[in-house]
Amino acid sequence: MNFDKFIDLVPKIRNLSLPGQEAQFLMAPIERVKELSTTAIEKKNPKQAGVMALLYPYRGKETYLVLILRKTYKGVHSNQVGFPGGKVEPEDAHLEATALRETEEEIGVNRKDIAVVKQMTNIYIPPSNFWVQSFIGYTQHHPQFTPQPSEVEAIIEVPLQEFLSDTSHIETTLSTSYATDITVPAFDLQGHVVWGATAMMLSEMKQLFKKLV
Repeated sequence: MNFDKFIDLVPKIRNLSLPGQEAQFLMAPIERVKELSTTAIEKKNPKQAGVMALLYPYRGKETYLVLILRKTYKGVHSNQVGFPGGKVEPEDAHLEATALRETEEEIGVNRKDIAVVKQMTNIYIPPSNFWVQSFIGYTQHHPQFTPQPSEVEAIIEVPLQEFLSDTSHIETTLSTSYATDITVPAFDLQGHVVWGATAMMLSEMKQLFKKLV
């Protein structure tokens, strides 16, 4: 999608109703759906996080989406693909501020250059006990990415058209923190398998955009 066309769609995106949890569950492992339907989330006192789905022009003014490959570490999201973002800190006024600050820290995009378009449906992640709030935002120019060495293994630049294509939807077998050799729905984006909570958030974003393109 040409970036000028995306900018023209921004007012419509802002006014669209959210596809919600139903769209997220299209890309949820069945074990996750079962867990979310039976978990009393608030009793677990979950932590809060904000993440940013950042769009921008690149390569002939096509619209791109940035994802990150996280470092390998001792944790449930080690070496996984996700959005730039992270947990709420005391200085954050709200979750949007968290997403903007973390995006600047993790990939080097100045928060003042990001226009936030829409707040999406939040999602609970059982393995890490986080409520995650995602936002769609954009910047008018291709960013000069600066990955945070301690957090980010690689920057993944995804053409929006590739993401919106039906061919990006796959199934894969993997082992998780809660199951071994399970088949899960996923996205194949630039050769990376994107599954779990990130795929669920992307699914809602995809359903939103599909209403317009």
